[in-house]
Amino acid sequence: MSDKNKTESDLTEAALFFHEHPRPGKLEIQATKPLGNQRDLALAYSPGVAAPCLEIADDPSKAANYTARGNLVAVISNGTAVLGLGNIGPLASKPVMEGKAVLFKKFAGIDVFDIEVDQLNVDKFVDAVAALEPTFGGINLEDIKAPECFMIEAALRDRMKIPVFHDDQHGTAIIVGAAVRNGLHLAGKKIEEAKIVASGAGAASLACLNMLVSLGAKRENIWVTDIEGVVYNGRQSLMDQWKAVFAQETDKRTLGEVIDGADVFLGLSASGVLKPDMVERMGKGPLILALANPNPEIMPEDAKAVRDDVVMCTGRSDYPNQVNNVLCFPYIFRGALDVGATSINEEMKRAAVEAIAGLAQEEPSDVAARAYGGKTETFGPNYLIPSPFDQRLILRIAPAVAQAAMDTGVATRPIEDFDAYKDRLNRFVFRSGLIMKPIIQNAAKDPQKIIYAEGEDERVLRAAQVLLEDGIAKPVLVGRPDVLTARCERFGLKIRPDVDFEFVNPQDDPRYRDYVDEYLECVGRKGLPPTAARTVVRTNATVISALAVRRGEADALICGLEGRFTKHMRDIRQVIGVCDTARDLSAMSLLINSRGAMFLSDTFVTEDPTAEEISEMANLAAQEIRRFGIEPKVALLSMSNFGSRDTASSRKMREALDLIWERHPELEADGEMHGDSALSVALRERVMPNGKLKGEANLLLFPNLDSANIAHNLLKVATDALHVGPILLGTAKPAHILTPSVTSRGVVNMSALASVEAQTRAPEQSA
Repeated sequence: MSDKNKTESDLTEAALFFHEHPRPGKLEIQATKPLGNQRDLALAYSPGVAAPCLEIADDPSKAANYTARGNLVAVISNGTAVLGLGNIGPLASKPVMEGKAVLFKKFAGIDVFDIEVDQLNVDKFVDAVAALEPTFGGINLEDIKAPECFMIEAALRDRMKIPVFHDDQHGTAIIVGAAVRNGLHLAGKKIEEAKIVASGAGAASLACLNMLVSLGAKRENIWVTDIEGVVYNGRQSLMDQWKAVFAQETDKRTLGEVIDGADVFLGLSASGVLKPDMVERMGKGPLILALANPNPEIMPEDAKAVRDDVVMCTGRSDYPNQVNNVLCFPYIFRGALDVGATSINEEMKRAAVEAIAGLAQEEPSDVAARAYGGKTETFGPNYLIPSPFDQRLILRIAPAVAQAAMDTGVATRPIEDFDAYKDRLNRFVFRSGLIMKPIIQNAAKDPQKIIYAEGEDERVLRAAQVLLEDGIAKPVLVGRPDVLTARCERFGLKIRPDVDFEFVNPQDDPRYRDYVDEYLECVGRKGLPPTAARTVVRTNATVISALAVRRGEADALICGLEGRFTKHMRDIRQVIGVCDTARDLSAMSLLINSRGAMFLSDTFVTEDPTAEEISEMANLAAQEIRRFGIEPKVALLSMSNFGSRDTASSRKMREALDLIWERHPELEADGEMHGDSALSVALRERVMPNGKLKGEANLLLFPNLDSANIAHNLLKVATDALHVGPILLGTAKPAHILTPSVTSRGVVNMSALASVEAQTRAPEQSA
């Protein structure tokens, strides 16, 4: 089996497992109200539910107040044009529709029911969907073939008083519109004068061309080709009313004949249709949007081989300027739903285009720069459109769409306070589960060598394959080569020692004597004789890994999947040591749940920290939090709420706060306070209305290890949180001690963080 076929087979197997376990599918329904007692049940159903029913019967607009309809979208398909799979039918399309649903939820907090309709007749399909209007706040049509998709959308928009949006058409068109606007701006060209040549005349292509016309392009400057060649006046084969709009009066019949002097090439057709000689004949500074998937109409490297002034966009994530519909559809619906829009009109779509194009031209924020190691992309040929994971997308697109809806009179619930609205959106950004994205993306820019003490563990091996495939880190595994090979084969992994990754064989490594000498240098005056040192270096994988980091043979260390935390920490202290700016080590845990990112410190190391140590922990934790693109908001927790109790621990926390304010005035910190006060602004303002902490705290500091560890474990289980960590702070070089319960995904997340730390540790230390 070829490497390509093996990779595809591995992906298929992983995808099937992902969809089946731990429970089939990607969605579930959860209650948003407590149902803990008889009164709750009486309010939720009979007899209490009668009250909102009667209110809605009197005033249908109140459905947005009393039900989930205002935040509920239907993703609807008949399965006739599914991804690159074609007409596979409605049932087989369900995994795709569920996938679309989770994107809505992840990126914009919108709830979705996926609905697969077994109906090919346009009128009957329209009747079925239109009858669902009382259920939903919006309709997203998905994967319906042309020309039926045009007829279905038009009919539903006429019949329904809620937004109807065919994302395959308009989502692509909006992203293409933003890319063309910025690409022509870079080239110093006007859209009114640009020659545009399109390959492909399906739903997405025609929607893109209509959007460009809406933005100012002239129809006489647009040339469309498809499988039959140029779309021209009088052509009979494969023509329809939508395609005919772009027919030209010409005797030219092929793409090659119309490409001369083109300023923009728009490809939504097939791989390889744009040849290098055609690119040579395009106009100065040509913009090529080669969007066929998985292989574009021309590969970027082939286009740039013949033109050094070409600017490229593709649909692929491994090249700059990825045209990805997730850039817009969640946020367009977010804005439309938030004002109760009755439709998504041209003005709202143009507002989305302008917001996306404008965001790409913005200077990176300080927070974004920190999140990406100070190396954020800036507007230019390789950054015409923002990354799909830019956290600012929702903050720009949703308000722009909402405002356009209000300006054009389709908003039934206009927003009165846009500042408050934008603040709500901003809080959602950090609850979206995308916390690790900037870390992983930055790690992949310069992958570092990470050594794993428990290299033979299945979780490490599975993580190593992901790290190698995604280019996040370069794993070095401590383990016996025969065992590593056998376990890779047993677990169905394609990676192999000494082929795909380095390893350190604890039983027979040529560096053994050097490692012993290095270890004795660390611990020789601490009661450890040379004979014992030799045994340790042969048997203790954490010591071996720490020595590799100390010697510069690896950039960071991951351990702790087996054994006690304190034992691993002792070895790291002895070999790697504490950095110059810290008195001692501490550990911070990141919990990612429905509230967003919550950091807790110190959850694993210091039993009873002093006020000085707590102050230092706050500073070290804040530095780490900023790597995630998050500004730390610090709450010092106690049984006392702003002086309500006078105990030894509350006095300690007050003293720690004074030290933080004195030594780190840039930190937004307050305390001592109750845990609920840290997370509830309303509760905190009742007792401390003029406090220095604004909004919800995201870094919680505790008076001792007991309280921190208990809170960490309770919150992790009670909120079904993803745990990232423990994140060891204060080491001279990056090293992290995980816990035996960690998953392979947890190993990947911590590896990415360790890689980013290794990239930036030297500049931080010199600073």
